[in-house]
Amino acid sequence: MHDMHSVVFNPSGIRASVAAGATVLDAARAGGVDLDSVCGGRGLCGRCQVSATEAGVLSDPGPTELGYRGRRPLAGGFRLGCQAVVLANAVVDVPPESQVHRPVVRKAIDLTEVIIHPVVTLHYVELPEVVLGFEAAEVDLVADALATDWGLSDLEFPVPVLAGLSPAIAAGDRSVTVVVHDRRTVLDVRPGYSDEGWGVAVDVGSTTIAGYLLELSSGEVAAASGRMNPQIRFGEDLMS
Repeated sequence: MHDMHSVVFNPSGIRASVAAGATVLDAARAGGVDLDSVCGGRGLCGRCQVSATEAGVLSDPGPTELGYRGRRPLAGGFRLGCQAVVLANAVVDVPPESQVHRPVVRKAIDLTEVIIHPVVTLHYVELPEVVLGFEAAEVDLVADALATDWGLSDLEFPVPVLAGLSPAIAAGDRSVTVVVHDRRTVLDVRPGYSDEGWGVAVDVGSTTIAGYLLELSSGEVAAASGRMNPQIRFGEDLMS
C-alpha cells in the first residue's frame, strides 16, 4: 500500500489525502480546491503557483520548474503546483492569483467585489502522432483529449471550428489550446499553447454607456471607454 500524505490548503482549510508521488495540483483536484491551471499540469501556464509553510515537505524544483519562463514569474519561494511533489504532510498556501474563482476588487469601476468565473475557458491538450492504419478523426482525438485531461464531454464543434481544426493541429505540432464556452461549445482551436482570453463588459445606463475590455483569467481591465447614451433625449428613466 502506498504511503499517504495529508495536504491542507489555505485559505480554504480544505484537507486532501494523496499517495506518494502525487503533486500539489493532484492533491488540489482530489480535494476540490480552487487551484488554477490552463496547461493541464505541464508546467507552462504558471497559474498553479503555491507556497509551502514548511521546508522539506515538497520535492526540489526539477527541470520544468527551473526552465519555466512564463508570463507570471516564480518568485518568493513559490512553486508550480503541477510540478511540486508532496513528500510529507504539508500545509500549502494558495494565493489569490492562483485561485480560479478569486475575488477581484474593481475600485475604479464600482467599488464592489467581483468573482472571476468566466463562461469562456481555455484548455491545452497534446494529441498523439498519427501512424499508418490509425483511422481516428482529428476532431475525435481532440474530444478524447478534452475528456481525459479536463473532464469535458459531449462538446459541440461548430462547422467553422471544424474547418480550422487540421491547420491548427499542424501549426501547433499536434498541440492545441481549445476555447470552450460554458463547457458545451468549442469556439476556437488555437495552435500550441495559449493563455490569453479576452472579454467585453458593457454597462448600459440611462445616461451613459461604458465598455470594458478585460483579460478573463485575471479580471484585469485592459481598456475602458464610454459615451453618452443617445436615448437620454427621451428621458433619464427610459430604457429601450
